[in-house]
Amino acid sequence: MGILGWILLGLIAGAIAKLILPGRQPGGWIVTILVGILGALLGGWLGSLLFDAPLEDFFSIQTWLLAIGGSLLVLIIFGLLFGRRRV
Repeated sequence: MGILGWILLGLIAGAIAKLILPGRQPGGWIVTILVGILGALLGGWLGSLLFDAPLEDFFSIQTWLLAIGGSLLVLIIFGLLFGRRRV
């Protein structure tokens, strides 16, 4: 799967991660989806590195789970770093 496939997958995975993650994340939908693209790339890279997962198929459930998991991870980290600070 090429980089355009990962971008499309990231757009969708970022939107799904936004729906799964409770609460308000900093940034709007565009920031969340961009973070989702980064998360999908991260999830795919970690999946291929740690689990030796073949990620060539766009319609594979394994590819989608790794992309959504990576998106959730990046959204959580992004929320911790840039969340609303209370004083």
